Amino acid sequence: MKRIVILASGSGSNAENIINYFKNSAVFKVVLVLSNKKDAKVLDRANRLGVSNGSFNRVDFSSSDTVLNILKENADYVILAGFLWKLPEAIVNAFPNKIINIHPALLPKYGGKGMYGMHVHEAVVANNEKESGITIHYVNENYDEGAIIFQESFEVLPTDTAEDVANKIHTLEYKNFPKVIEKVMLENG
Repeated sequence: MKRIVILASGSGSNAENIINYFKNSAVFKVVLVLSNKKDAKVLDRANRLGVSNGSFNRVDFSSSDTVLNILKENADYVILAGFLWKLPEAIVNAFPNKIINIHPALLPKYGGKGMYGMHVHEAVVANNEKESGITIHYVNENYDEGAIIFQESFEVLPTDTAEDVANKIHTLEYKNFPKVIEKVMLENG
């Protein structure tokens, strides 16, 4: 059984989708959800879905091995589902090609520090982009610069608002993220 730990900062809709996708799998299981916010809605979702969960602070994450050790004990793969902190080098090095993130844009466009959620969609609309989409990628020591695993795009219409783009992004995320995670785990072992 390959064990998945999800790191998330927000509401957790992608985390819930991943948990539900793997809940009946004999090969893969989401065993833990961790958040950098003790009041994040993702923890409520994990509780409701019967998945162990907890939160941590910046010291536990960046200045000690607390989170690293939890991940080493529990994870074969680490999935970032709306997790907003940059991973410490020690965590990245402990899980080479085993940390996967989803980004709500076609990287390398609209990536980097501060480019998440509605900030991305607002920039896409403000710049009159003709397309946007999702990027699923491995995580390295830099924001949104890891090797790209998968991308899917859609047309941004001249009438689309940032909310319209966000809705199209969510549809692609829910459809593709769990399947791509599964494919990577099957291929990489």
